[in-house]
Amino acid sequence: METVNQIADKIHTGLPERPEIFADKLAHCPEGCLTLELNGEIVGYGFSHPWLLNEIPPLDTFLGVLPKNPSCVYVHDVVVLPSKRGYGSAGQYIDVMKTLAKRLSISALALVSVYDTHPMWGKYGFKVVASTALAQKLKSYGDTARYMVSDFSR
Repeated sequence: METVNQIADKIHTGLPERPEIFADKLAHCPEGCLTLELNGEIVGYGFSHPWLLNEIPPLDTFLGVLPKNPSCVYVHDVVVLPSKRGYGSAGQYIDVMKTLAKRLSISALALVSVYDTHPMWGKYGFKVVASTALAQKLKSYGDTARYMVSDFSR
């Protein structure tokens, strides 16, 4: 977990989270928390967990209890070090999370896009959900934050 925290601190300078938050997500949904390794070195990670559509877990906050009837797998964070990008790792992680969601009888993934990454997430089937109800919750994720959903129920 130390390397994951170091990567998060390097990439998310404006959106810091305590190491205990990643540990909490790992404890709640280990199958949603994966690392990306290249030549034995961790160069990225993804953290996801079952959640409710149109609900945004606040940054740097413990999950508490997962919902009894989740309506999505929430992709909390996906990071690949800049020097290791360009190989489709994020898309592969999303494919693994779709498989997890289907196994849990869930037909949607949700995330908050930060740093103007919404076009990239669009390539993986995510669409921006415009909602004034979510606007306040998105503020803690920065000015470019957008709530996005990939619905694969069809």
